[in-house]
Amino acid sequence: MASNTSKTARASVRAGQAGQGGALSVLGEFKYLIPLNGGKHAYVRNLTNGKTAHLRTDSEAFVEEIRVLAAAGHATKIRAEINNLNAAHPGDGWDATEKRLVEAGVFEG
Repeated sequence: MASNTSKTARASVRAGQAGQGGALSVLGEFKYLIPLNGGKHAYVRNLTNGKTAHLRTDSEAFVEEIRVLAAAGHATKIRAEINNLNAAHPGDGWDATEKRLVEAGVFEG
């Protein structure tokens, strides 16, 4: 039976399947944190399970969500992202958020 998919579509699927050795391939820049409400809340995008959580940045749930991502090997990227948020929005308390995560031992590993 003849296939109705285009040659380009089949090539795209093959290219996507080629990189499935347990590693995740992401096109472009992936942001883990999407700040909301002046840094009081954030969407935390979890690459390991595909879910996005809406959390208060001063909550224990936020710390645990970042801990899961850090344990999965994303600690350096998340810490750099928090530093970039602090530089871009100095009054939003991202420095305090980073301090709280460091004190909780999230980035140690």
